[in-house]
Amino acid sequence: MCSLFANSHSGAPILLVAFCALAVAACEREERQFRPKPPEAALTNTIHMSPIQPGMPRLAVQTRNDYESNAHAVAQGQQLFRAYNCNGCHSNGGGGMGPPLMDGKWVYGSDPANIVATILEGRPNGMPSFRGKIPEQQVWELAAYVRSMSGLLAKDVAPGRPDHMAVKNPENETERMPPKQTGTPPSALGTD
Repeated sequence: MCSLFANSHSGAPILLVAFCALAVAACEREERQFRPKPPEAALTNTIHMSPIQPGMPRLAVQTRNDYESNAHAVAQGQQLFRAYNCNGCHSNGGGGMGPPLMDGKWVYGSDPANIVATILEGRPNGMPSFRGKIPEQQVWELAAYVRSMSGLLAKDVAPGRPDHMAVKNPENETERMPPKQTGTPPSALGTD
């Protein structure tokens, strides 16, 4: 009887350990993506360059940029905008040699795919191509920040103004302006 009693107590810790191991194995851990992958879009099929193109005009297709809902990615885009000297031509979004990015006028479209294509392929009369010079993830972060400059992102995602920049309201206070397709690239108007 004593040996039976002793064996039943020695089996209890083993059962407890086995139960705990099963409970831990059954737990699911939350998976967070701090740097989501850039959207995979066939850019050649989704971009409407301008009305001046051969063939039938294509309808604009909305592309989703997952970085636009990630405040950290938009803030990274803001830092990249300065680091790649985009503000040298776009004058912190107000326009200079390059067009302003804070208004609602978009010659080549306000869709994220159009902005990415502009960064990667360049545009006539000034915008150089950055294909192969900027990683794709950073291009999508830049595109998200550029859209935040004209108020196209949610206020809780758009970055605040850096302390050294007091020339305009921060992006999270920018009034939303619906994009307007001007339809005529600057080169077609004869102005640079």
